[in-house]
Amino acid sequence: MRIARFSIDGNVAFGAVEGSTAPGAEGELVLDIIKGIPFADFELSGTKVPLNKVRLLPPVLPNKVVAIARNYREHAAELGNEVPEVPVTFFKPSTSVVGPGDPIVYPSFSQDLHHEAELAVVIGRMCREVPKERVKDVILGYTCANDVTARDVQQREKQWARAKGFDSACPLGPWIETDLDPSDLTIQCTVNGEQRQLGRTSDMVRSIEDLIVHISEAMTLLPGDVILTGTPAGVGPLNVGDEVAVTIEGIGTLTNRVIKRG
Repeated sequence: MRIARFSIDGNVAFGAVEGSTAPGAEGELVLDIIKGIPFADFELSGTKVPLNKVRLLPPVLPNKVVAIARNYREHAAELGNEVPEVPVTFFKPSTSVVGPGDPIVYPSFSQDLHHEAELAVVIGRMCREVPKERVKDVILGYTCANDVTARDVQQREKQWARAKGFDSACPLGPWIETDLDPSDLTIQCTVNGEQRQLGRTSDMVRSIEDLIVHISEAMTLLPGDVILTGTPAGVGPLNVGDEVAVTIEGIGTLTNRVIKRG
């Protein structure tokens, strides 16, 4: 099931996306509005609205976004880094999250903004110290993410809070796919239609199961929390006016435009 969060006529709701997103597919996509929230038992209302009549929002509003650095060998190498012996984790605040179609606002304190296409894991239930064999039980689904990074700030500051945590630095969307095997998916990033990144989740150094075991050893994960699993090689600059799109096989495409801070 594809679960979207959206607004219509000033109201916010979740809905199940119906219809095919495959190229050339006929018919428009519609949302069957969900009774309740997707983190508990819910029903479909049968009330349907066309997707093109609503505004898609970030599919979740996470309490926290936990991101993983250097989880693809070629990406670590392109920035002159070794693959770490243990996963390197960092946080992106909830205020950094934006949805599909929302602008990425170029931060005034940076001159070198980069895209980083990533598979995002959405947590479906409160959990801590999750054993590897139970990881699938705590996952609601998967979505596309862009770990937007002020690369110059990241390089000159010893911690990454400003470089990766500024407002609009974490686009998520367009929806959550709950029925997906994430072990070998294509991840692609384009800027103005030109391919920049192309990789596969099978190239991750550490699996999603290993990452969630590692993270949940230290902290409780809450429903709606998001895990960013790292980016493949090919990261590069974004400029004001650029349209950046992250496409992940089996999920869809997350598109955002870079704007100048007003």
